[in-house]
Amino acid sequence: MLLSQILNADGTISVVAREGTEAAIVRGATSTYALASEALAQAKPLAEVIAARGLGEAVDLVALAAAGRLALPITHPDLTHMHLTGTGLTHLGSAATRDAMHAKLDGAETLTDSMKMFQMGLADGRPAAGQVGVQPEWFYKGNGHTAVAPGSALTSPGFALDGGEEPELAGIYLIDKDGTPARVGWALANEFSDHVTERINYLFLAHSKLREASFGPELLVGDLPADVRGASRIYRDGKAIFDKPFLSGEANMSHTFANLEHHHFKYALFRQPGDLHVHMFGTATLSFADGIKPQAGDVFEIQVDAFGLPLRNTLAIAPALSGAVTVKQL
Repeated sequence: MLLSQILNADGTISVVAREGTEAAIVRGATSTYALASEALAQAKPLAEVIAARGLGEAVDLVALAAAGRLALPITHPDLTHMHLTGTGLTHLGSAATRDAMHAKLDGAETLTDSMKMFQMGLADGRPAAGQVGVQPEWFYKGNGHTAVAPGSALTSPGFALDGGEEPELAGIYLIDKDGTPARVGWALANEFSDHVTERINYLFLAHSKLREASFGPELLVGDLPADVRGASRIYRDGKAIFDKPFLSGEANMSHTFANLEHHHFKYALFRQPGDLHVHMFGTATLSFADGIKPQAGDVFEIQVDAFGLPLRNTLAIAPALSGAVTVKQL
């Protein structure tokens, strides 16, 4: 089942459920977050809660996307309680790109910290069920205020040196009243980053990741295929200037999802009841590695058939800061 949220003319949200090509409004549902909360409260699977409500009016998601009426597939009523985070160096093939990015120009270092961490994942990122493996690279992107709806612009700050796509899978989680994380589903995500800043020095990784991100438009409820295949593209003036395969899923990763989830939710900070988490799991495909420099107006597209509609976002660039940000004394 795929879930999405659409914007109504009066500003309210309707939830849409889709099986195959048939998409319809979930009766009485005011948001995906409310449906997930209801499922937790009733200790029932989300799909069962939706089935009990039933489906109403059929909708045309393609037409709604063209009209700009697709919202994020889930948000929190209080955006400060929605966390956007991620892990890197998790995909087979991603290390070469990242290692080249971080390699010292003088060639004195034969094994970078990136490659060391990638090798740690290869050695101990896939522990047996119930066991704990090595922790991955982890980063924070922001809260719900940095989440951008599908079809909307991802805005690069005026001080940024780059605004590049990172096509990824994201797990969507709602924390139950006892602090247990519950996975609502999976979504495509663009973990938008500043790769030029990161390349200057790996210790700038935290700065490079504090950017907007987008996910959706549809949320996959249920099991994720082990082998996820699609494409990552960039369009400029209607023509593709970048088009590469996008591979994810555990068959293409050096870590299991369970291991990555453990190392995020092992922190009590991330197990606060009612909080919503969008955790992005890394990528092996970057246009940056091919020397592409995205420009304002370019359109990022991530497409995987199993996730329904593709995730598209236009690149925008904010004006440069006029000077230093100052702090006032109270």
